[in-house]
Amino acid sequence: MSISSALSNALSGLNAVSRAADVVSSNVANAMTEGYGKREIELTSQQLGRYGSGVSVVGVTRYHDPVVTGERRYAGAEAALENTRAEFYDSYAAAMGQADEKDSIAGRITGLETALIEAASRPDSEARLATVLDAASDLATQINDASDSIMDTRMAADKEIAKTVDFLNSALQQVVDLNVAIQKQVTQGYDANGLMDQRQTLVDQISEFIPVNEVEKDNGMISLYTNGGAFLVDSKAATLGFTQTPIITPDMTVSGGALSGLTINGLDMPTNTEKGPIAGGKLAGLFEIRDVLAPQAQTELDALARDLIERFQTPDADSTLAIGDAGLFTDGGVAFDVLNEEGLAGRISVNALVDPDQGGDLWKLRDGLGAVAEGDQGDASILNSLANALQKSRVASSGGLTGIERSALGFAADMYSLAETNQLNAAADLTYASARRDSLEAIEMENGVDTDQEMQRLLVIEQTYAANAKVISTIEALMDQLMGI
Repeated sequence: MSISSALSNALSGLNAVSRAADVVSSNVANAMTEGYGKREIELTSQQLGRYGSGVSVVGVTRYHDPVVTGERRYAGAEAALENTRAEFYDSYAAAMGQADEKDSIAGRITGLETALIEAASRPDSEARLATVLDAASDLATQINDASDSIMDTRMAADKEIAKTVDFLNSALQQVVDLNVAIQKQVTQGYDANGLMDQRQTLVDQISEFIPVNEVEKDNGMISLYTNGGAFLVDSKAATLGFTQTPIITPDMTVSGGALSGLTINGLDMPTNTEKGPIAGGKLAGLFEIRDVLAPQAQTELDALARDLIERFQTPDADSTLAIGDAGLFTDGGVAFDVLNEEGLAGRISVNALVDPDQGGDLWKLRDGLGAVAEGDQGDASILNSLANALQKSRVASSGGLTGIERSALGFAADMYSLAETNQLNAAADLTYASARRDSLEAIEMENGVDTDQEMQRLLVIEQTYAANAKVISTIEALMDQLMGI
């Protein structure tokens, strides 16, 4: 081997270990960076004629396991969906209140029942009649507040959908832009791994809202499509369409045209959480809250309000009432109409005839809403009838709890029990989905940067650098000797 060949070998070795040190330092520095793919340097021996001519750096490879990453993305989307459901059931259960809490709907019914019994024991006491009015007003207000909470949840979901669609449109376009940049880097022979890290982070964020499949194409480019077969990124980005509705009322639906659905490239898309183009992620969960879960909760609450109104809107509860007259509870001040149940929980109120603040008289609680003059102050028959109406077991006229006779308190308690069951089931599903996501993240991390291994490589690089430097210094000494001859 000639001195020039030895020098060439050593210089190529120094160049290789310099690149290797750069790769190792990048791995160590980004060990905790989200979306970072571990780098490995690729080397090959150089050949000049029949003789070796050092080492050549082929390139830097970004390690990526598409199978594990894909499964982790699906698990992350499922966890996001279950978390969205769990948050809704938490808010609904909170709006209902625990059955044993004084300020829950069930607690307010108990309070009204107690107030009626106490007033019946002293029908001449105006203070006890006032307590009945307060208890009835508190119950109506509690139901109103629960209905408002459901509407607020629907509007919050609608607003979040709009924000999500805006984010997805921006993110999908960024993926396309990164595709173009990566293709350019690869075709020109430059390192595109940093851009690929950025793209992976974006796809991870997209998959939380819509689970996506990633397909690798030529020159480092990728395509994205959903499990339902809708393409989100190919040669260009798909465009998602949605219009936010600022104010939502119980009667507003997508099928009725009052609420916006989702479009992809101008085509209407189903938003089912179990199957369809966007199934399985947070975006589908938000649509489920707005269009399924919240309306179902509203229906149950309306059924409870209807049950309360109907209990008191009969001559059995108040003998002074005529057919069609409003009872103790009204639908926004008028008698309840069975054709107008939707949103009733938000309108239920105490009859103004018994409220002095609205021009009514407290004594009508004792003598009947249809009484034209105050009667015997010691007569508790109507107060007892009102208490009996509240305690009477009857089958609900609507809602999901029909078929079984219940008292008013039993109806409210069963509704809370159903809400709590849904809450517990949602929490269990979230725990499972989160554990699965965390497990796959751990597997992905195991295939990522191992800092101990990287430091061992750095020691080898240091030794290799020293060896090549020693060769160069030796060649320098030989050259000095030759020059001195």
